[in-house]
Amino acid sequence: MKAVSRSLLVFHPDARLRARVQQAGGRDFDIQVVSSWEALGERLGEASPAAFVILDPYAGSGKKAELAPELRDLLRNFPSVGVLAALEIRPERSADLRTLGAWGVVGLIEEESDDAVAIARVLRDAKGRPLQSLLERALPAKISARARPILEAAAEIASGGGKAENLARRLHVSLRTLLRWCEREGLPPPRQVLAWMRILLATELLDNTGHSIERIAAACGYASDSGLRRAFYDFLGMGPKALRQAGAFTTASQMFGQALGEARNTPAQL
Repeated sequence: MKAVSRSLLVFHPDARLRARVQQAGGRDFDIQVVSSWEALGERLGEASPAAFVILDPYAGSGKKAELAPELRDLLRNFPSVGVLAALEIRPERSADLRTLGAWGVVGLIEEESDDAVAIARVLRDAKGRPLQSLLERALPAKISARARPILEAAAEIASGGGKAENLARRLHVSLRTLLRWCEREGLPPPRQVLAWMRILLATELLDNTGHSIERIAAACGYASDSGLRRAFYDFLGMGPKALRQAGAFTTASQMFGQALGEARNTPAQL
């Protein structure tokens, strides 16, 4: 697998905030500044399906009295994109903050803060959020409390194209210890867990017919679309066209559940 290059589009009038975002995410993201909702939509149409956006949720609303309806439309049109709202967080905006969460905004950035480290932390936490949300939908009802944090960490690592070694470091254990944990909790081996995380993300993107298989492969860390096609056949037994017809994410979720069941009765391997 290869590291996933993430596009980060910034749509915000505050030049100081844009500078802090550049400082916080310049090493991990391809950062581009846009100046309108229309330009943002156009750039997202060209960007990776796993792109991120930092924006002013009140942009275009004059005195910032109301959340921009363009934001709700953006979230509907680009469901795989991670959107973070940068605003002045005040008690009287509590209703707006709840609305942003309900719409699907994955994180908040304090507009007035000068702390680039805090912005970097929000970006890091948001990286795996879309896949972790998908994971919640895919997990069977019976999953141990100890298995859940392993899978959540795997979602975070897989989102960046990481490997089993990265997952072990994220959990502060050796790879061999992680293998024992997976075996004890009835999970597939670490490399298979990460492969399943990428499959879940790829099938969610596949259900959105606006994404080509080439763009989906790149967003999920595959070197080429042939690698993703091979993974689909290896794990799900069918190709992209058949998966779209069957309901790609639902099919992958069901088979992921079966794989978890099989893992409970199979010794894990590195």
